[in-house]
Amino acid sequence: MNGEFSLSVILLVAGILMLQSLFLFLDARKRNHNYWLWGIVGLIQAPMPTLFYLVFVRKIFNRKKDSIGE
Repeated sequence: MNGEFSLSVILLVAGILMLQSLFLFLDARKRNHNYWLWGIVGLIQAPMPTLFYLVFVRKIFNRKKDSIGE
């Protein structure tokens, strides 16, 4: 193929990036966290923006520790 990508691979990657961006945008808007920023960052690469969002914005690990102490 010599450096060429097939159309199906390009469409698959574009679909993954669009779905990730849509998820980040909608969830950040629901939680009032710079939703435009997260929507744009979600278009750049996958899956790191989603992981950063879940760890640093939604703080999924801290929530478990807080609920144990209560």
